[in-house]
Amino acid sequence: MEKGESGMKQWKFTDVLVTIMVGIVFGVIMKFWDDFYTFIKPILPTLRQLLYGMWFMVGPFAFLLIRKPGTALLASLAGAGLSAFIGHGVQVLVYGFVQGLAAELLFAAFRYKRYNIAVAGLAGVMSCLGSFLLDLYYGYADLEAWALAVKYGLRTISAFIFTGVFAYFIIKALEATKVTNLIRPVSPDEYEQLGR
Repeated sequence: MEKGESGMKQWKFTDVLVTIMVGIVFGVIMKFWDDFYTFIKPILPTLRQLLYGMWFMVGPFAFLLIRKPGTALLASLAGAGLSAFIGHGVQVLVYGFVQGLAAELLFAAFRYKRYNIAVAGLAGVMSCLGSFLLDLYYGYADLEAWALAVKYGLRTISAFIFTGVFAYFIIKALEATKVTNLIRPVSPDEYEQLGR
């Protein structure tokens, strides 16, 4: 993709609105996901970490959809804002900011011009890393080294799967149906970019 295409264009009101709506939708999904995650705790106390990637998905998904700088951070904050509003506390806003910023930095490293599985997955891994650093700060990662490696190793795998594989293929399916033309026109070059 050449410089000046959709990834670097100015924000429009619809971009802001859609990004916030994506965040809100994910905020609702994550509420139900949280209930499910809690429900399976006694069944899969360790392997449930493979489901944790859902919490990292909103920012990368929004960026793959809108493809503009700041999208991952705004969507992550919107999702965290809803979570905070429905009772998860203000601390979730800190997580939303850090996770969104971490994904944003990864996309920025590729100059907002790469939309493939690897880049989207790495954005999720970066979000996971941001979450891990906050967990350390708040004392949530006070575990023995082996337990820490297992827990966050599984979360890292999950982050890549949810943000890279799942988000990528959902966006690719939307592109194929041309639904995203309502948000942004897609050129043949952009559609080809999904496969790179």
